[in-house]
Amino acid sequence: MISVAQVKVGNKTCLGVRVELPDSPPLLLIVAEKGFVMCGFLNIEAAERLGVAAAMVSGVKTFEDVLNADVKSATSKAKGLGVHPGMRGEEALAHML
Repeated sequence: MISVAQVKVGNKTCLGVRVELPDSPPLLLIVAEKGFVMCGFLNIEAAERLGVAAAMVSGVKTFEDVLNADVKSATSKAKGLGVHPGMRGEEALAHML
């Protein structure tokens, strides 16, 4: 099952996408205007090659988890927007709005 939800970041709204997978945690993605924060299922190296602003968090099962998790890695484009490893997912998204 795939579900889409609005996720509040500050006074703005991002798009949350959740994909239920068999025998595993869900795939989670929160999309802002200039980039996105993704769970560890998605590949940060591929995002770097594609030149997009992306940050990766891991160990998440809900959108709230994504917002509160520490960024593990970020693409160079995301870093150019002020995103860096160690900040929370919500902070990373705020830089991408």
